[in-house]
Amino acid sequence: MANDVFYLIDLLYEMIDGAKGVVLSPDKCIVVRDDALELLEQLRGELPAELKKAQDLIRRRDEYVEEAKKEADRIRRQADMDAKTIVGESEIARVARDKAREMVTQANDRSKAIINVANEYTDDALRRTEEAIQQALEEVRESRARFRAVSREKLQAQQARPEEQTGGK
Repeated sequence: MANDVFYLIDLLYEMIDGAKGVVLSPDKCIVVRDDALELLEQLRGELPAELKKAQDLIRRRDEYVEEAKKEADRIRRQADMDAKTIVGESEIARVARDKAREMVTQANDRSKAIINVANEYTDDALRRTEEAIQQALEEVRESRARFRAVSREKLQAQQARPEEQTGGK
């Protein structure tokens, strides 16, 4: 149909272009009225269909553009949500790393404190053991010294008895 409209316009153009000019008015011409009206009537019959097609094309184009905008908005919203999720996950990971560092630091501090307490306890226990052993050693020395003294006395007493027994008879 578009070809028909252009064909009719071309015919009308040729008709006007080929028309005889009016004397003393070069911008005016003489055309056969019935032929020109017939071409215009045919154009009028063709144009509504062509205009409807053009309007339909414009409407479909507008719908397509609107759908494309909606899709672009949907993609943008999804990208925003994805970005927020990624940022949120990053924030969660950062908080978790910070918490883990804090827990490790606390565990190290507690471990050092436990080691210090254990060292102090062990040192105190060893000191008390050393003191007890020192005291026991002193008692052993004293007991040994008493034993030697008693032993010497008995030995001297025994040695003196035979002399008494042999000397007194």
